Amino acid sequence: MTNVLAIHSVGESLRTYLDASYPAELRAAHPCEFKLVSSGELSGDVDLDAVLSLYLYRVTVNEHARNVRRVMDPARENLPLAVDLHYLLTVWSKSAFTEHVVMAWAMRQLHQHPVFDASSLTPEASWGAGDFVQVIPSELTTADIMRIWDALDPGYRLSVSYVARVVRIDSDPEIVGRPVVASRFAFDTTIAPVVAADT
Repeated sequence: MTNVLAIHSVGESLRTYLDASYPAELRAAHPCEFKLVSSGELSGDVDLDAVLSLYLYRVTVNEHARNVRRVMDPARENLPLAVDLHYLLTVWSKSAFTEHVVMAWAMRQLHQHPVFDASSLTPEASWGAGDFVQVIPSELTTADIMRIWDALDPGYRLSVSYVARVVRIDSDPEIVGRPVVASRFAFDTTIAPVVAADT
């Protein structure tokens, strides 16, 4: 059953997958680091170059899976929290050529490999055998994109948005055991008198 590290695990899995599959010939011509970034890293002076960043800008409760129990554990008392993770993929480069090549490659990779199962997700979230996360493009209007970038300090960079769904986060394991039965023990120090039998 997944734990509270599930959200970070999805982002780290995406980063690891892109970094591991970036081909050597492209890396030589267009060096690129794949990095998870926080809101704090996108405020003030941003020092990113030759980087494809994955920025989790929004987390929403999945409306279709919010009241759905796990198939493998229907008797579990608490329902898992089901969320969608909204990512902004941004290429940071001083070269337009590198910016375009890296973005095209990353989009193609996620198009060809949109499903991450337990074998391709990092293990710290304790994913189960039936867990998987689908990564799909998310269409944002120009106004939405500008609103996101207006809230950040750096100027607009070439970006695309994706949604990772459905990420289920289970409650902590329930302690299952037999109820405790208390017993009171007392010692009787009196000795019953011995009565002699009549002969």
